[in-house]
Amino acid sequence: MSLTFAVGGDHAGFDYKNDLIDFLSERGITVKDYGTFSADSVDYPDFAHPVASAVENGEQRFGLLLCGSANGVAITANKHQGIRAGLAWNVEVAKLVRQHNDANIICLPVRFISLEEAKACLAAFIETPFEGGRHQGRVGKISCS
Repeated sequence: MSLTFAVGGDHAGFDYKNDLIDFLSERGITVKDYGTFSADSVDYPDFAHPVASAVENGEQRFGLLLCGSANGVAITANKHQGIRAGLAWNVEVAKLVRQHNDANIICLPVRFISLEEAKACLAAFIETPFEGGRHQGRVGKISCS
């Protein structure tokens, strides 16, 4: 089964988005771009909700959300059932959100990390499996339903 990613973000994330889409595509990952499609100011929930919905309904396996701090997109995405959106600002955190939290969306704070660090975080997220074990029960308690 090939990996699929829903990608989206606001105007702050626009400069990184196409480079990160290329980064994923070069690894054979199928990407659907949910916007934004320019650097014009937009509202991040308008892009975080479609990405989260695509992962929530199984249309896409994983998601990537980009914004200035990544807090807004993470908060928005985590309103969706079955979504575990993790904010990552370095490789170790990117690994841990997969390994311990089974995150299915990575949120990157583009105003605080370089493009190279964003690529390294994304690679770590892709390459790190969920550890399960003692973490499985914790992850099982996340959902409100």
